[in-house]
Amino acid sequence: MIFKKKEQSLEVIIGLESVLTGSLTTSGVARIDGCVEGSIKADWLIIGDSGTVRGDVITRGTMIAGKIEGNIRSDEIVEITSHGIVDGDIYTMKLSISEGACFDGRSFMRRTPDMEGREVLSLEKSGKKSLVNAPVPDRLDEAK
Repeated sequence: MIFKKKEQSLEVIIGLESVLTGSLTTSGVARIDGCVEGSIKADWLIIGDSGTVRGDVITRGTMIAGKIEGNIRSDEIVEITSHGIVDGDIYTMKLSISEGACFDGRSFMRRTPDMEGREVLSLEKSGKKSLVNAPVPDRLDEAK
């Protein structure tokens, strides 16, 4: 789970039989078990197994066990659980997709700030043999 016990408490709950039409904005955690037809802006967002969102989402972190039809923009992480369905593009730093999840869209991942100063070494600089310039056999039997 992407949330820690020290994080904010649950501030908004859209229940199983509830339908919200319009935009939802909260500075806390929102849990959707019903249906939201409109955009959501929250610090953290949890879409329960029965939850559906038809609209764009902007958060710090999003966990999807239900369905989102729209684009997701999360500053830190998007987690799609094994029953989660996302039909739209995802913009985030970290993306977790469990086996069984469904994601139909594109993902755009930004580099984390701690990765910016790292140098990527080629295999030759690291002392390992490089396969980049290795001869390629014409036939499979020559590779033995």
